[in-house]
Order: sequence, then C-alpha cells, then structure tokens
Amino acid sequence: DYIARSQVSEAVTLAGGAKTPIAEFIADRGALPGSITDVVATTSGKYLGSLALAGDATNITVTATMGSTGVNNAIAGSTLLLSSSDGGRNWTCTGGTIQAKFRSAACRP
Repeated sequence: DYIARSQVSEAVTLAGGAKTPIAEFIADRGALPGSITDVVATTSGKYLGSLALAGDATNITVTATMGSTGVNNAIAGSTLLLSSSDGGRNWTCTGGTIQAKFRSAACRP
C-alpha cells in the first residue's frame, strides 16, 4: 500500500501543478484552455501516464491517469479527478477510480 500511495502522490503533485495556470488562463481569456498542454509542460511522469483537461470556464476537470506499466498493480490505469465548479478558485480531488486507501487524506472521498 505504501508504494502505491507514493506513486499516486506523483499524480496529485503533477495534476495540482495545473490548478493555478488553468485558473489564470480562465481569468485572462474567459475560457478553458483547449488542452492541458496549453498551460503546463509536464503531463506525465514516472508513474503518471497522462493528464487531461475537460469542462468549461466554470466546471473544470483534470483527469490524472496512472500508467499501465511500472506502476503498482492496484493503481495501474486508475484515475484521480481534480475538479472545480467555480472557475478554478476551489478544487477537490475526491473523484476517480483510485481506491481511497491509496490517496492522500485531502483526496479521500
């Protein structure tokens, strides 16, 4: 469980790093970026397979999908959702398919 939690923490960190640039993009342009790569350069990591962005300028979802190889089997291919319903001012990370025991306390449903 410890190894899986440490691998999920990479996803939380990289997805969390997109929060401010997304909010600033919306504040500046009044719209959601067309792609996550419009606001962040790093969209994958050693354990994180990819980051994706969806929604609109108010309701935003950043999906962090864990890699499928080199990742603990309990979390391989699972997702963590970072969501905002107020244009990026406040965020939650309780969604997705990663089991609660592998998440940090702030991201447990």
